[in-house]
Amino acid sequence: MPHLLVVETSPRGDYSISRNLTRRFVAEWQAARPDGQVITRDLMETGLSFVNAPWLQAYFTPPEQHSTEMTEVLRLSDELVAELLTAEHLVISTPVYNYNIPAVLKAWVDHIVRKGLTLGMDGKGLVIGKKATVLMASGGVYTEGSPIRHRDIATQYLRVILDAIGIADVTFVAAGGAKAVDMGEIGREDFLDKFQGEIRAAAASPAFGTGSARAA
Repeated sequence: MPHLLVVETSPRGDYSISRNLTRRFVAEWQAARPDGQVITRDLMETGLSFVNAPWLQAYFTPPEQHSTEMTEVLRLSDELVAELLTAEHLVISTPVYNYNIPAVLKAWVDHIVRKGLTLGMDGKGLVIGKKATVLMASGGVYTEGSPIRHRDIATQYLRVILDAIGIADVTFVAAGGAKAVDMGEIGREDFLDKFQGEIRAAAASPAFGTGSARAA
């Protein structure tokens, strides 16, 4: 049974462009895989903490030496890693804030990049044979030809992180110019329609491919 893991990050609920991109993606993915299972990890409802001293102490302590407290400190991190390893296709749905990802998504990254679980002791990624799609909404436009393309830290960062843990087959659907919706210059559905073709293609592609990375 195909498994899709969706990581949501926007705090804007139904008004969120990235969440609406997700809805369209999931609908296309399920249409292509009626027997597929979708797991949604909404980081706005997860209560995810930033990495702190107790977490780091537990992380650097061998598992066989973990105290009850250390096991509890890493409980949510272990759960997030298990979700990732179970999925065949990862979808990260995110807005862009000041050219980069939201803090809550960075916190998720810090919890899932785990030596011995998603990252080998030799630095090689262990999350292999999977693909990822990043659905990204931004007020600015950072695609090829944009005069501010060099400010696109979010795409660069996520590409590096996914590659580091072993996911090289990554597609970015970059919904730039989303501020036009908030300013009333275009309707939300009309704006989303512009990316439907990219969404459909990303959702239909097989989980185990040769790898493709679309410029975002």
